Amino acid sequence: MAALLLGVTTVTFSAGLGATLNRVGDVESASGGDIGVRGLIEQFGTPTTRTDAQVEELLRGLPGTARVGVFANTELSVVGSSDPLPFNFARGDVAELGYKAQLLSGRWMSAPDEVVVPTKVLVERGLEVGGQITVDAGGKRTTFTIVGETVRGPSGSPGPIAAWQALATTVPGLKPEPSDMFYQVQLTPGSDLDAYATAVRTADSGLGAWNNTGTDSFEIIVAGFSATLGVLLALVAALGVLNTVALNVLERRRDLGMLKSIGMTPRQVVAMVVTSMAALGLLGGLLGLPLGVLTHRLVIPMVSTAAHVRLPDSVMAVWSPLVLTLLVLTGVVIAVVGALLPARSAARLTIAQVLHNE
Repeated sequence: MAALLLGVTTVTFSAGLGATLNRVGDVESASGGDIGVRGLIEQFGTPTTRTDAQVEELLRGLPGTARVGVFANTELSVVGSSDPLPFNFARGDVAELGYKAQLLSGRWMSAPDEVVVPTKVLVERGLEVGGQITVDAGGKRTTFTIVGETVRGPSGSPGPIAAWQALATTVPGLKPEPSDMFYQVQLTPGSDLDAYATAVRTADSGLGAWNNTGTDSFEIIVAGFSATLGVLLALVAALGVLNTVALNVLERRRDLGMLKSIGMTPRQVVAMVVTSMAALGLLGGLLGLPLGVLTHRLVIPMVSTAAHVRLPDSVMAVWSPLVLTLLVLTGVVIAVVGALLPARSAARLTIAQVLHNE
């Protein structure tokens, strides 16, 4: 029973971890658009001659464009802190690109003096929704009110998101070039992402464009590791069952010989041994399932807290009735796999062998 509990608990946890990672990937891929675009800097090619507004106009005019969000990234000094903070001044269809849907608490900004801030920044800076953050740019101080908490900021700049109108008042005189900008494009359904990125680079060789979708490699590694660990521990549990059944068969050789002497067939012997362990496997599944779910509920928040992130409740709700039923049956599968070899060995025993041993 201990081996079965360990196997079912581990398989349940690994299944939950994999499902949670998939949902985290879905949440992150739901924001940021399908295509990322930046103006090249001199080290990587010839910069574009277009202005920021002309680049946005180019992107909106290409076939397949549905929405365009624009970010100006700049680091600002925070009053009371020695570490600067990257700020993202946004315009266009940023909210519709999924950033608004990522809100964990609060609301989306509606005024130039309001910002939404990723969880990691809130935790590391000791901030909270409803609080304020004051920045300094060339001696000019600006105070922002934190009105919302979001999962993350734009790719490569995990800082607060502010309205575009606040840029002129926060950093007077700053006129960002395309190389300082980050453009995110959402395409119409069915569009070819790679073909669109190629079209952007063809239209202006001074722009870099890439497919912004796909699964994070770290998520793939963690999911693969958890799945491998679950399978290995399930095999260890099956070996524990095999050892137990083998000893049980050895102790009951006389009983098996008597049953075979009155007409029990080898198939009936196998069925008897396997079903007896299958019943134990079902019990192990029923007991191990809640332990695996509880482990998932405890470990995932601990890991996210250590990483200074907070996950939405939706990524934890991965248990459907079908999944739970299948996980309960893993106990039966482990028990049957472990019992099958000793059961076949018992079925091959002859009455003469048993009497000889007696």
